[in-house]
Amino acid sequence: MIIPRHVAIIMDGNGRWARARFLPRLAGHRQGARTVRKVLRHCTSRGVQVLTLFAFSSENWRRPPDEVEGLMELFMSSLEREVPALNESNVQLFFIGDRDAFSGPLRERISEAERTTADNDGLQLVIAAGYGGRWDIAQAARRVVEDVTTGRLDPAGVDEQAIAARLSTCAFPDPELLIRTGGERRVSNFLLWQCAYTELYFTDVLWPDFDEAEFDRALAFYAARERRFGRVTDTGKEAGA
Repeated sequence: MIIPRHVAIIMDGNGRWARARFLPRLAGHRQGARTVRKVLRHCTSRGVQVLTLFAFSSENWRRPPDEVEGLMELFMSSLEREVPALNESNVQLFFIGDRDAFSGPLRERISEAERTTADNDGLQLVIAAGYGGRWDIAQAARRVVEDVTTGRLDPAGVDEQAIAARLSTCAFPDPELLIRTGGERRVSNFLLWQCAYTELYFTDVLWPDFDEAEFDRALAFYAARERRFGRVTDTGKEAGA
C-alpha cells in the first residue's frame, strides 16, 4: 500500500461527542487527547513520517471564554504530561501558529517541548495551535515584503517557491492526505496553501471515536487515488508528490 509521507488531521467532533453523553464539552476534548495517542502510535506503525494536527484554530478564540480557558489549561497539562513520553518514543515536536495570544507560561512550555524533542529523528508531530491558513499566507507575504525592502530578495524572485519558503510549514512536505472527522466537508482555514493537491478524506466518525480501523480506511482511500497533479498519465497510480 502507498503510504502518505505527511498526513494532516482536522480533529472535529469533541463537543458533540460530549453532548451526546450529557458531559461538558471539555470532557470531549480530554477524550480527544487520548485519541491523539492512539493515532500517533498508528502513524509510526504505518510509516507516516509527518503528522499535523489542527489543535486550536485562530477562529477558536471566539468560543465561550470558559471553554477557551479550559482548552488552554488542557493544552498546558497535556504538554507537561505527554512530552516525556513523546521524547521517549523519538517523536520530534513542532508548533505552528500565532503564539502571541497565548500566555507567557504556555509559550515557554511550547518552546521547551520543541527543545526537548529537537534531536529526535522519528515521527515529526506538528501541532497547529492559534493557526489559520489565511494567517499563514499573510505572515509569509509580510516576510516577502520585508526581504524585498531590505534587498535580501529581488522582486523578480517573488514566486510560489518564495512564498512557500516563508510559510510556517516550510520545513515539511505538503500533506498528501487530509483527514477531517466529525461529518463536516470543509477545510476550515487549515493549510490552505499547502493543501492545493492534497487528497481529502471526510468521515462522520467523531474524533474521540476515531480509531486505527478508521485511520486505515483513510489510508486505503489515499492508496486508491491516482495523483496526477494536472498531468495525464497512462501508468496508473502514482506515489505522492
